[in-house]
Amino acid sequence: MTTTPAPASETTGTTTAWQEPGPARRLQLLRSAESVAIIGMSDKPSRASYFVATYLKSDSSYRQYFVNPRLVGRTVLGEPGYASLADLPEAPDIVVAFRKPADLPDLAREAAEVGAKTLWVQLGIHSEEAMEVATELGLNAVQNRCIKIEHGRFHGNLHLGGFDTGVISAKRQLRDSV
Repeated sequence: MTTTPAPASETTGTTTAWQEPGPARRLQLLRSAESVAIIGMSDKPSRASYFVATYLKSDSSYRQYFVNPRLVGRTVLGEPGYASLADLPEAPDIVVAFRKPADLPDLAREAAEVGAKTLWVQLGIHSEEAMEVATELGLNAVQNRCIKIEHGRFHGNLHLGGFDTGVISAKRQLRDSV
């Protein structure tokens, strides 16, 4: 099962509803991408967007663009900040959203307008409306998935985020007694 969006049918005027893309499709989206725009990027190292950008900078070949009006005129991780997707020098392949759910339908429209291919909504963020809008506009859409975790999962790098302890055991761990 693929989740490539189906454009409106010329004969019926209907669209295919959004479906959660499976692992093979998510891998395909990550492998085919060359550029990523992080919407809601922060210059604070404690923020998830910063952590994701740091990982992608060190473990991927994606060209990265950081979109946050507060970052205009500044650089983060050596990259300039942009006010909007329209200000980027190219249409990003993946638009990664660190935004509240209410902002996502408009972000899907903006991503489609600039020619992005995929709207990727980060872990813990849900907007069925945004997924439907993205699909109707011809975008691939992923939600409630961390691009860093998915990239690491498919490229053998989960250990970099502390996810792989190297211990595989079905035995209950003993606690040290004090």
